[in-house]
Amino acid sequence: MANLIDKAFGVHGTALQLRAERSQLLAANLANADTPGFKARDIDFRQALAGAQSAVAPLRVTQENHFAEVGSNAAPQALYRVPLQPSLDGNTVDVATEQAAFGENANRYLASLNFLNGRIRGLMTALRGE
Repeated sequence: MANLIDKAFGVHGTALQLRAERSQLLAANLANADTPGFKARDIDFRQALAGAQSAVAPLRVTQENHFAEVGSNAAPQALYRVPLQPSLDGNTVDVATEQAAFGENANRYLASLNFLNGRIRGLMTALRGE
């Protein structure tokens, strides 16, 4: 059943989770923009998504009704952002960069969410037989 759900939703379920985690990191960066010594962090979304997709452990299938794959819930690695212009107090948060990254991430999160909503609506319509 989980395999059918994964096929129906594709990569968007994993992308939604990674986008939410990235939003938390970017929000923490913005919240600590004036904290001395704070180091801005972010994840490489493409690398994290590729890692989440390849972190599927293949199992030996002994019967055709067995699930072929089991997903992994490995968290993406948060990396430190290289500052364009570090401040004297050691803070590496650039507010404009963080706001732009947060806005772009929020738009992509909404796009994945809209896609998933459309897929769920389509599945519900098929289940109802409409």
